Amino acid sequence: MSTPSESHAPAFRRGDSRDVIIGLDSGTSVVKAVAFTVAGEQLAVTARPNAYGPSAVAGGVEQDMARTWADAAGVLKALGEAVPDLARRTAAIAVTGQGDGTFLIDRAGEPVMPAFLWLDARAAAITRAVIARPDYAERHYRVTGSSALPCQQGMQMLWLDRHAPEALDRAATAFHCKDWLYFNLTGERVTDPSEATFTFGDYRTAGYSEPLIEWTGLGHRRALLPPIVDGVRQAGSLSAAGAAATGLLAGTPVTLGYVDVVCTCLGGGLYDPSGRTGCTIIGSTGMHMKLSPDVASVRLNDDLSGYTMMFPEPGMRVQMQSTLAATLNIDWALDLVREAMAAVGVEKSRRELIQCLDEQVLAAPPGMAIYHPYISEAGERGPFFDADARAQFTGLSSRVGFAGLMRTIYEGLALSARDGFAAMGDVPAALRLAGGSARSVALKRILAAALGAEVAVIGREEAGAAGAAMMAAVSLGLYPSMREATAAWVEPLLGPAERPDAALAPLYDALFEVYRDLRTAMPPTWARLAAIRNGDPR
Repeated sequence: MSTPSESHAPAFRRGDSRDVIIGLDSGTSVVKAVAFTVAGEQLAVTARPNAYGPSAVAGGVEQDMARTWADAAGVLKALGEAVPDLARRTAAIAVTGQGDGTFLIDRAGEPVMPAFLWLDARAAAITRAVIARPDYAERHYRVTGSSALPCQQGMQMLWLDRHAPEALDRAATAFHCKDWLYFNLTGERVTDPSEATFTFGDYRTAGYSEPLIEWTGLGHRRALLPPIVDGVRQAGSLSAAGAAATGLLAGTPVTLGYVDVVCTCLGGGLYDPSGRTGCTIIGSTGMHMKLSPDVASVRLNDDLSGYTMMFPEPGMRVQMQSTLAATLNIDWALDLVREAMAAVGVEKSRRELIQCLDEQVLAAPPGMAIYHPYISEAGERGPFFDADARAQFTGLSSRVGFAGLMRTIYEGLALSARDGFAAMGDVPAALRLAGGSARSVALKRILAAALGAEVAVIGREEAGAAGAAMMAAVSLGLYPSMREATAAWVEPLLGPAERPDAALAPLYDALFEVYRDLRTAMPPTWARLAAIRNGDPR
């Protein structure tokens, strides 16, 4: 079994001909390779769709591991065609990717089975049973700083141990997505501190927790967990096989980034030693993040919800609340409109509708109703976990037209963000907004008013790849710490801040209290509705 290299990246000198850092980001839907100059300027992007699909077992969502690597190698090779003399110019390759899930390989380095993705729900029943054990959920949360969820590797390995133990018997190493790609590039079987600790570790020590692994019931599978390396301080080298697959030069430094959400918040401007800045990603799903300058600043909650992850700067941690649906709520509403228009022979795309939405939403009166944005069929996971939770409008009347309905949805997303931040302590004074919705002026203004925070957007679309590349830049010695890397890569791209509308603050404060009261009262009703949907009307 390959072990992590003990050597650091080769010394890098300014003026070196190696003037490009490549960020490789394998997300759920798309795998991208992004070329940056060592000063943070984006040069080129290449991308391919990332395929996944249902398994033969109900609830399963799988990804072909060989194809995932082939797609990653393919975008790297295509990047070489887009950037002149890329192989010679590459100072480092930095890898990040989608979180959670289980990617198993055998002793020969071959996939044991298709990967379980974070979308996989096979472990839901086992997760409910495990966290129902006396004190387990509390102990797990206090050690990892994170909820125990079906999407995590620990619960998925428990499912495999009970239902497909032969797969674990054949396996030699359990990876996450980015670890699998790093292995193909370097031959090293390692993982990073962010995913290792929120799955099997202690957020205070940034290492594995042996008692936790035993409590979970996976002590006999401990050998599958790879060593932990920090990509800011340690780099591997591109292997001959990796070079042949990507068209890059063997020996090129390769750094293992943190999980994609951490890299995205790093590239999106979360770094702030004072802890006053938060970051919200509103894409298909939502992620609300707050930086804790030290371990003592971490604020866990009584609902045992959220994640605590390592941040690539000594001592710092990121607390996160992850919502299952964000812009999916907007997509759902727009698709209803498109369906109605198509019925009378008018065809419009979501893009065409959303282009004129900002002006209409801002013109609509605020606070006409309340919307809980739980449109996902999987319910909600942050700042509470309930697979039966569903979206709901409360307080609608005939006075609410289409623009008002859309404003209510936008307000629901903002109140959901506030709900997430409140579970981590104080709402941040400043917020960095990322994701596809960051281009929406209406959403930015509503977020600022609902959170009482200044909201700004970083003018960089590939924040995840940029965050991984920033880690590589520090590893190369280009910057002494993440503070200096942030000053060069992020701060120049920070757009003007949207200040909160003071006149709306009392309204949104009152709406938030009702929003939270409603969602805390709803679980029995959601459960009854779920039973009816499942054929039990009693």
